[in-house]
Amino acid sequence: MNVKKPFFALLVMGSLLVSCSVSKVARMDRKVIEGNWTLNNVSYEGKSGNFKSVLFNDANANCFIGSHWFFRNNNSTGSYWLMDGSDCTGGDRFIRWSVVDRGGLANQLQFKFIDEKYKDISGGVGYRLDIASLTEEQMTLKSKVSVDGEPITIVYKFSKE
Repeated sequence: MNVKKPFFALLVMGSLLVSCSVSKVARMDRKVIEGNWTLNNVSYEGKSGNFKSVLFNDANANCFIGSHWFFRNNNSTGSYWLMDGSDCTGGDRFIRWSVVDRGGLANQLQFKFIDEKYKDISGGVGYRLDIASLTEEQMTLKSKVSVDGEPITIVYKFSKE
């Protein structure tokens, strides 16, 4: 019996498992993020003035103030809920989410839109937000965008429900 073949097969399988697994840091962030959150504030860094922005190609930023977000860790699904308003279409939006460990850079929360049956409805398009801070009670996410060729950071401040 050739001992090298089983050893090599185990080595390859182990490498595949490690390369496909979620990092320890990302797993810890996922556990903290799991649950219900309220988006309390959307602000802008990098440029002063009044902004009218559409977030996640969905609704105006003011529609997101007070929105409720839910993240389920065991199957990476969740949702956010917007209230009806004069320029806001209320209701649930379903998402599939994950945490991306960028090795030395800020981890990112990423999500894309899905339907009630967990099927992708965004054509593979998704969103990534830097996790600026994360505790059991508070979460601050940031995304960099360009306005008139100048960088601006959108800041999302959440509190755990």
